[in-house]
Amino acid sequence: MIKIRKSEERGYADHGWLKSYHSFSFANYWDPAHIHWGNLSVINEDRIDPGQGFGKHGHKDMEIISYVLSGELAHEDNMGNIKGIPPGDVQRMSAGSGIVHSEFNHREDQQTHFLQIWIQPNKLGIDPSYEQKTTSVKENSGKLCLIASPFGGEDSVRINADASVYAGLFNGTQSDRLELNSQRKAYVHLISGQLEINGQKLDSGDALLFENESQIIIKNGRQAGVLIFDLLA
Repeated sequence: MIKIRKSEERGYADHGWLKSYHSFSFANYWDPAHIHWGNLSVINEDRIDPGQGFGKHGHKDMEIISYVLSGELAHEDNMGNIKGIPPGDVQRMSAGSGIVHSEFNHREDQQTHFLQIWIQPNKLGIDPSYEQKTTSVKENSGKLCLIASPFGGEDSVRINADASVYAGLFNGTQSDRLELNSQRKAYVHLISGQLEINGQKLDSGDALLFENESQIIIKNGRQAGVLIFDLLA
């Protein structure tokens, strides 16, 4: 089963300084048909205005991934991490027993555009931790790159969850495929451009939900950026 969800079907919130699209139920957006998919709970596409951001706030028992698309995200937390996250980096926070952090766009001339992703952990109450790495997605255009995984393989960040996250850039004749365990679920989120996956034509912001499928076939990209999640059923 492959189900398409168009970009305009997502929830949307305009807070003035923050514009956010919600792929799953979040905050004031509630959609009982889209609460989670497998152990994937949140994909928020956020745009933060210059000089604005999220003040100190807490999380608990969640694997949180930030993937910056443009601009820069400034992160600070109660573990002593003070980091700038540029495009091409992936950040992972394991909230575990509790973490407090803030996220800001300190640039005065540019919006920060990023994806905030939450994945349910495989164990509750663990010690909080932080990791950030520069991905090789741009250097490996036309190929899926593992950016988050349970074991930190292929230079991915290590998440405490039974899930793997791939990112890729595709244009023209570039193509790739990902083999799936048909007993698991998968989720595709098109970040930008246009792309064909398993015969489905996607535009920026569109998603595909996979269940009982054995592969994902990628082709016919037009300046496309994509994320693919291999998830628990």
